[in-house]
Amino acid sequence: MENPNEIKKRIKSVDDIGQMTRAMQLVSAAKMRRSRALHDTVYPFFSLCAESMLEILHGDYVIDNPYCNLEQKKEGTWKIAYFVLSGDQGLAGVFNNDLVKSTEQHVQKKILENTSKGLSTKYTLYVFGKLAREKLKKNGYNVDPEFSFPIAEPTFFQAREVAMIIKEKFLTNQYDLVYLIYTKMESAINMKPVIIRLVPIDRKSITAVLPPDIGEPGVALEQGSEMEYSPNASTVFNFLIDTYLNAMVYGAMVESYSSEQTARMTAMDNASKNADEMIKKLELLSNRARQSKITNELTEIINGAEQADNI
Repeated sequence: MENPNEIKKRIKSVDDIGQMTRAMQLVSAAKMRRSRALHDTVYPFFSLCAESMLEILHGDYVIDNPYCNLEQKKEGTWKIAYFVLSGDQGLAGVFNNDLVKSTEQHVQKKILENTSKGLSTKYTLYVFGKLAREKLKKNGYNVDPEFSFPIAEPTFFQAREVAMIIKEKFLTNQYDLVYLIYTKMESAINMKPVIIRLVPIDRKSITAVLPPDIGEPGVALEQGSEMEYSPNASTVFNFLIDTYLNAMVYGAMVESYSSEQTARMTAMDNASKNADEMIKKLELLSNRARQSKITNELTEIINGAEQADNI
């Protein structure tokens, strides 16, 4: 039987950990609610922007925009950039591991697809947050060492800065494709990494970020109306592109940050429950140890009394 004093020390240690995990749970819950509020504020405007672009792409308009041109290569090298949104801190369950796994799988898939077509692949990973960056580097993937961007408390100004980097690299032909990889929160218990082709823009990518009830084409075309664009559809589309790219990056940053906080909140809740269960088991063990000690002391007293009677 364990020493009661040692059990008490273990109970105190587990109780201290439980208090810490409960505090972290509350902090994560507050950060999650704040990030969701930011997302909900900007999403209606972004949704209308994306829907308008979807209507233009669905119509019979001639769109002259470099962000819509996807080169069909029969030889040479596909140059691909991945912007991966991970966290800076751990204690968030499988949040970062799932993101790393999805990134590795997509990179490997693209390499195999291009190899089967006789094409080579050159890729670079631009990773937000240090945890996934270190793991991907350790696993042998090509991670840009100079790109370092925090994911905590994202702002639209930060998103616009990242979008400018993406546009500059794409327009100068440094990359043929740019993908955005982040974690999307479908519910408090259901989060999964998603991979969206950011540029060149296509209808599939735009549809993926819109609510399911929007669908394709946009509302106006679904209702049989005819849109008029001034001075023309191509000019309107070019005007919306910057807003769309900025909002896509910002939405992904907020969604990823919110998912991270939700994952950490869930993990800390489970840790707190485990701490409570462990304390109950230790208290039961402590009671048994104390009862055993009392029983032993009574036995010693009785045996001592019997020996005294026999003298």
